[in-house]
Amino acid sequence: MSSRRLPRLLQAPAVILLLFWMLVPLGMTLFFSFIRYVLASLNRPEWTTPSIDNWRGFGNYAFVLDSKDFLFAIQNSLLIVGGILFLTVFFGVMIAVLINKVFPGQGIVRVLLISPFFIMPAVNAVLWINMILDPVLGLNGLAIEGINSVIASMRDAPLVGWFFSLWPEFKPISFRATQTSAYAVIMMVTWQWTPFAVLIFMTSLQSEDEQQKEAAILDGAGKWSQFRFLTLPHLARPMAIVVMIQAIFHLSLYAEIEIVSRGNGNKNLPYLIGEFANNNIGAASATGIFAVILANIVAIFLLRAVGKTLME
Repeated sequence: MSSRRLPRLLQAPAVILLLFWMLVPLGMTLFFSFIRYVLASLNRPEWTTPSIDNWRGFGNYAFVLDSKDFLFAIQNSLLIVGGILFLTVFFGVMIAVLINKVFPGQGIVRVLLISPFFIMPAVNAVLWINMILDPVLGLNGLAIEGINSVIASMRDAPLVGWFFSLWPEFKPISFRATQTSAYAVIMMVTWQWTPFAVLIFMTSLQSEDEQQKEAAILDGAGKWSQFRFLTLPHLARPMAIVVMIQAIFHLSLYAEIEIVSRGNGNKNLPYLIGEFANNNIGAASATGIFAVILANIVAIFLLRAVGKTLME
């Protein structure tokens, strides 16, 4: 047996199992997307079972495209993913640079910073929407109430009272309503995933060339110049990796949207698939194929960006 054939034979079971694990669900989804498959069809009971006799062609795809929530779900998916990626990378870099120094309690601070990443998504959503963002009992409502109290007390103060009398009474934002619930999802997922970015960036900063920094300091470079021309280029590859990994995960968000808004003005493609799957499996499968296409488009774009960054 040749030296090339033996490794391939040893790898073959794992490769076959992986292909089976991936291709069978994808093939079933593709098949369901071309047939009429409705779980509760009283008028047409034959549609309640998946059969080639219920062939519909591209009818499910046309039905999904004509759905009033489809384009909104795509836009909302991109809004949520884009907002999370921007904020996690920004805060991740800032926090990693801040704690990349020796100070008392450094180990405890690092553990506390990483701990939100280990909270379950559903628990994270429940805590944020009830304890922080609730307009009545959460920190959101308590903070606005405190600000209004301070403004009301300052209206009778001498000299500056006239200024505070011009201020209106603030009202807390309800993050369960319409598009604001998407911002709530962005905030809570950013809080949970920023530690992941911090961990990657902090590890990368450990390998930063200190001799370059010393040379820059001798040449008169300030803190901002060192950060812009040394630290940021050094973090380019970790940033690309963080963006790619997080985009894959955040395109499939579901629990946070369900808990925050039940889809009221805040849907992404996975949530739309869940709504269709309650009855119309054919439409849900067609939406799933659209989600796969969108995920591949995003993945190709990110892989090219990562590849370009790694080649530089």
